[in-house]
Amino acid sequence: MLSQEELQRIKSGFDIIGNDPALNYAVELAYRAASTDLTVLVTGESGVGKEAIPKIIHQYSARKHAKYFAVNCGGIPEGTIDSELFGHEKGAFTGANEKRKGYFEEADGGTLFLDEVAELPLPSQAKLLRVLQSGEFIRVGSSQVLKCDVRVIAATNVHLEDAVSRGKFRADLYYRLNAIPIYIPSLRERKGDIELLFRKFLADFSEKYMTSRLRLSPEAKKILVDYRWPGNIRQLKNVAEQMSAFESLSDARQSVDISADVMAKYIPKDRGVTLPARTGDDDGERLSSADKEMIFRILYQLKADVDNLKAAVFGESGAQLPAAPKVLPSPHDDTPIVTPHETINVDDYDTVNEVSGHTVADKPLSIQEVSEELIKAALKRNGGKRSAAAKELGISERTLYRKIKEFNIDM
Repeated sequence: MLSQEELQRIKSGFDIIGNDPALNYAVELAYRAASTDLTVLVTGESGVGKEAIPKIIHQYSARKHAKYFAVNCGGIPEGTIDSELFGHEKGAFTGANEKRKGYFEEADGGTLFLDEVAELPLPSQAKLLRVLQSGEFIRVGSSQVLKCDVRVIAATNVHLEDAVSRGKFRADLYYRLNAIPIYIPSLRERKGDIELLFRKFLADFSEKYMTSRLRLSPEAKKILVDYRWPGNIRQLKNVAEQMSAFESLSDARQSVDISADVMAKYIPKDRGVTLPARTGDDDGERLSSADKEMIFRILYQLKADVDNLKAAVFGESGAQLPAAPKVLPSPHDDTPIVTPHETINVDDYDTVNEVSGHTVADKPLSIQEVSEELIKAALKRNGGKRSAAAKELGISERTLYRKIKEFNIDM
C-alpha cells in the first residue's frame, strides 16, 4: 500500500485533486497496474477525469520511454476507424493515396489509450480482440499479417455489461479489456472534494486572467456542494471560469465575496432527472442527444408540412412557413429522455389525416417509425447520398449509418 506522501506525489504529478477514498484507491490501483502488461478498463461518468489513469499507468511502467497515444474512438467516423487503428495500404479506398501506419503500429512497444471504446463498431471490435489476444493485425487493403507489442488501456462511460446484453459490444472483448477494472467516482460520490476542486479552479483562473480572488460564503458553498454536477469536473471547471470572468475585479490585489444569490446564477436548475451515464438498472434503450435532436426536427418539420398542406387545401393566406432550421439547439442535459417505446400522438401537433401519403391520425406513430420515415425521405431527396442526408437531418454521418442498419433501410 502506498504511503500518503507517495500517493499525494502521484496525484500532484497528474493534476489530480481530492482526498476521497474511492479516488485514492483508483490512483493506487493504476500505480500497481503499471508493473503488469494486463489490459485496463477505466469506467466512470463523462467528465470525471478518466484520462489521467492511463497516463499514470504509462509513466510508471517499463514502457514509459516508448510512445503513448490517446485515441477517442467516438470521434472517428465508422468508415475510417479500422484505417486509424490498423493502418491502410495505398489504394485501399478512395483517398488512400499512400500507405499509412495505424495507431497500433505507431505505438509498438508503448501504450495505447482507447477512450470511448464502447463506440467501436462490432467488426472493429473483432479486430481489436485479435490484437489483444495475439498482437496480430492486418492493414486495410492488405493480406499481410503484422505484429505489434502494445499495452492497451480502454475507457468508457457506458455500462459495458448492458451493451453486451443488447448485442452492442462483444462479450469476449469485454472480458479481455476488463482484466484490471478501475472505477473513477463521480463528483456526487465525492462531495468532500467539490469545494477543494472549485477553489483550485478559481485560483487558477484568477492567475490566468490576473483578476481578483473570489471567496465563497457558507451559503454559496452549500449550493455548490448540494448540486449533483452531471458534467462532473468538466462542468465544475466551466462554472469556475464563468464566475471568474464575470464576478472578479480587474485589481488582482482585491477579493470578492460570492453570496448564495450570485452562486445560484451559475448553477443550472436541477430537475432531478436521468444522469448522463447509464446505471445498472437502466433498460439500455435511452436515446442519445443526436437521436433526441432528430426527433425534435421531425416534429418541427411535420408541423410545417401539415400547416402548408392545410393552407393549400383550405386556401389560408400567408401559409408558407420557413423550412426546418438546419441547426437546432441540442436538448439540455436535464431534459427528460424519451424512450423508443413511447409514442408521439400526431393529433397533439394539429395534424390532418393525410400527410405525404401516410395516414397519421388513426394510429399514434412510434419514434422508430417516424425516424425511419424521415431518414428514408432525406435519403430520397439527396439521391441516396448519406453525407448530404445526414447534414439535412442535423446528425452525424456515423449516426445516420447506424440508423440505416438499425432500421434495415434499403439504399
